[in-house]
Amino acid sequence: MSFISVLFWLVVTAVVVLLLVTGFFMHVTRRISRQAEKLVPAAGKRITIDGHDVHYVESGQGRPILMIHGLGGHLHHMRRPLMEQFGDDYRLIAIDRPGSGYSTRPRGDGRLSQQADFIAHFIDAMGLDRPLVVGHSLGGAIALAVALRHPGKISGLALISPLTHHYAEVPPEFAPLHIPNPLLRRLIANTVAVPASARNAPRTLDFVFGPQKPPADFAVAGGALAGMRPSHIYATSTDLVALRHDLQDFETRYGEIDLPVGILFGDKDRVLNYRRHGLSMRDKIADLDLEIAEGVGHMPQYAVTGQVVAFIRRIAERAFHPIAVANAAR
Repeated sequence: MSFISVLFWLVVTAVVVLLLVTGFFMHVTRRISRQAEKLVPAAGKRITIDGHDVHYVESGQGRPILMIHGLGGHLHHMRRPLMEQFGDDYRLIAIDRPGSGYSTRPRGDGRLSQQADFIAHFIDAMGLDRPLVVGHSLGGAIALAVALRHPGKISGLALISPLTHHYAEVPPEFAPLHIPNPLLRRLIANTVAVPASARNAPRTLDFVFGPQKPPADFAVAGGALAGMRPSHIYATSTDLVALRHDLQDFETRYGEIDLPVGILFGDKDRVLNYRRHGLSMRDKIADLDLEIAEGVGHMPQYAVTGQVVAFIRRIAERAFHPIAVANAAR
């Protein structure tokens, strides 16, 4: 057999093996995704924004408070236990951001400006009267972008462990999600990403929740399995890659924000350093209400739910009743 023939059959064999491996991982991904959708189905309402479905939940009545989850998250991060313990005297709305959870992804690369515009469109479509925007982690960066691009549509910001400053390099914990090429991103999301996420779940949860532990029922009752789907992982990677576009510019403009703003950060946050993303904001936003939760990690809404509820209510009072708050402070 000639060298060319041997080379040909080696290439054919490699292609066949690659296709078999790819097919196997696609099968595993579909199986995990179907099980996740069965255990954690879309249980909220839907509204069409710019031709795409947006999944959201709401409770209570009164002035609106709109809650935006972070990178890789979904509305469950705000729904339970935060919304459940909040009370019913405000209209609380939590959304699956575009591509996350059970919301579909509109066109665009997910940059902050696009996500801020989406929030503005959602506010208009829902007929919300200048809501207070609560943003967690990446949701905090999006909320800040809304305040800069659409200040007239909101009354204030209550930010929980917010991303406020860019990174020169992607932190190692996020490196597997940083996939700049969209085609490769989609291939990975539909093959190895879901099984890898399932395998690495304990380590990921320890990083995100630490030093606290996630709720024992976080996977199903807490909705975590909603993230075990290719579309969700593709959107998460897209959001991470897109941060290179706008964040550095926005962080130079925080001084323009003329709305009530509060930030609550845990001083043991392993995901975002509270000094860089929290304490540094004192010199950038006038009259910033900054609260540090001692011994708390990146998920204060789980670790110290009552403290977070009190924090949001305090900022809501400033945002919705500024004259009464000013008089009380005299």
